[in-house]
Amino acid sequence: MTDNEKLKSDLETGKTVLGIEFGSTRIKAVLIDETNAPIAAGSHEWENRLENNIWTYTLEDIHAGLQDAYTKMASDVKTKYGITLTTVGAIGFSGMMHGYMAFNKEGELLVPFRTWRNTITKEAAETLTKEFQYNIPQRWSIAHLYQAVLNDEDHVKDIARITTLAGYVHQKLTGENVIGVGEASGMFPIDTNADTNSGALPQYDRRMMAQFDKLVADRQYPWKLSDILPKILTAGEHAGTLTEEGCRLLDVSGNLQPGIPLCPPEGDAGTGMTATNSVRKCTGNVSAGTSIFAMIVLEKELSKVYPEIDLVTTPAGSLVGMVHCNNCTSDLNAWVGLFREFTESFGIKADTDKLFEVLFSKALEGNADCGGLLGYNYFSGEPVTGFAEGRPLFVRTPKSNFTLANFMRMHLFSAFATLKIGLDILLKEESVKVTQIFGHGGLFKTKGVGQQILAAAMNAPVSILETAGEGGAWGIALLASYMIHKNDNETLEDYLTKHVFAAQSGEELSPKPADVEGFDRFIERYKKGLSIEHAAVENI
Repeated sequence: MTDNEKLKSDLETGKTVLGIEFGSTRIKAVLIDETNAPIAAGSHEWENRLENNIWTYTLEDIHAGLQDAYTKMASDVKTKYGITLTTVGAIGFSGMMHGYMAFNKEGELLVPFRTWRNTITKEAAETLTKEFQYNIPQRWSIAHLYQAVLNDEDHVKDIARITTLAGYVHQKLTGENVIGVGEASGMFPIDTNADTNSGALPQYDRRMMAQFDKLVADRQYPWKLSDILPKILTAGEHAGTLTEEGCRLLDVSGNLQPGIPLCPPEGDAGTGMTATNSVRKCTGNVSAGTSIFAMIVLEKELSKVYPEIDLVTTPAGSLVGMVHCNNCTSDLNAWVGLFREFTESFGIKADTDKLFEVLFSKALEGNADCGGLLGYNYFSGEPVTGFAEGRPLFVRTPKSNFTLANFMRMHLFSAFATLKIGLDILLKEESVKVTQIFGHGGLFKTKGVGQQILAAAMNAPVSILETAGEGGAWGIALLASYMIHKNDNETLEDYLTKHVFAAQSGEELSPKPADVEGFDRFIERYKKGLSIEHAAVENI
């Protein structure tokens, strides 16, 4: 049997695995074969909307996007292999972490989906952080819930369950109200002291749950927190099967058959760790797109609470230090769009990839500290630096070296700047050990540029895997593959190392001393200039 005949047979007999991830601007479906290699894909572009000062997507957006991504993937299978897809070996769903989706007992959404991008929960986040002595970021589901309590929102009394985007999609397709531990750790703190190696399953922290129930006791709600949070599962566990109703929602053609097993739904942080083989202790990854975040798998708890550092987990339940920043490429993309408009004014039609490549590469020619230029890429609020709203800014002095190279370098530095503020806490103050850092996401697409600048920001070598561009949809497909293919007692870390990344080491770039020194000078100027951003938010 030829490789193509084998692949066709696997497609017909359900030996492939499907992963679908809901990113902030794209929903992507990836189908992988038994070697975990992508063989077909489909995607749907979407964008959040600001309605009544809430960043949201409607249920119609979610359903239509899911169907479109799946339809395009199935069409890709038909075009490439001549096969009508009717089954797969397993499915996994992932989505943007955090946020707030609250449902009543009839399954009706009580208020519009509040995404991670909202910075409307400052009072709740600060109160819970103080109460728990554990950092609760504004975007976490529990912060959204408690803010709704503080706001006396009428819907709170009717809540039967709360979940995330990935948890919602999983429940619609399986009927199971469950969630992966990595995703759960962005809803409510996890008890990471449990001995999971002995078979104990990670659970929400009981002490903090009791504290929360006490905080809201005077409201006399008909629920306890444990009643409304989804059940936690870890990587490798079965999380339900595709129902008839789920089939109709996912595949509008009616060809897909029910009964397919699903892995626990995970967040984009967990799938990013999986897709970069950074779920083992002392490894980490940086995902750079619309938002930017770094995940470092810790050996031990941090010495104290830092508002800049989230504590979450890998899909297998290991403790992770996370620096999450709301803003990354939006302002950078806007400036590249301006340069596109400029070239088109001369009748030149610039290829998008080439435009980014030329402008990004130019940044490597600039002064180490960007020639005195300064910028803030805050399209939305940025909790790490204390902003509820953002104003994109470009600032220079009469003495600044205003060149195209410095301008582009400054915008790339700005994309990493807030992340560096948080990472400096982990790497310098807490002396966290990191043996490998992997970069993935759109900012690393131009070879060597974003990678070199991140190495300067972290003062550490950074690798880019060949498969990193496959993203979180591939990551959740790998988690689904692990569920059905793992050997007895085989950990997620070992499965990825042996069966997925054995032949990949990644192309590593080490930091250049001049770049490290230049970024340090830039970040000092950046911190001093935050008062300019505050003034813009207050007055513009």
